[in-house]
Amino acid sequence: MSHRLLERTKAWLASLSFRTGVIVLACCVPLYILSFAQMALPISAQAKWWLWVVLFGLAKTTQYGGITILGVEGYKRVKRWLRRKGEDVKADGEEPQP
Repeated sequence: MSHRLLERTKAWLASLSFRTGVIVLACCVPLYILSFAQMALPISAQAKWWLWVVLFGLAKTTQYGGITILGVEGYKRVKRWLRRKGEDVKADGEEPQP
């Protein structure tokens, strides 16, 4: 039963658009930041632990969900876009970082 549910969920996520995948994937960044930034709050250690578990879990869920939505071709598309952005910066006269 759970195997079929997992397959159906994966198929549903893969049917979503590229744009949706990029948005979901971008949501993981603030969640990762929040999961560690909340350690500076003046609250009990147990509350910090629970906040970290929830926020880090959400970050991982959105990361893997976004990757599933993008799929292999979408991942390659994002990678090409990031490479082009890096080349644009280098073309503007900036020295490449080692």
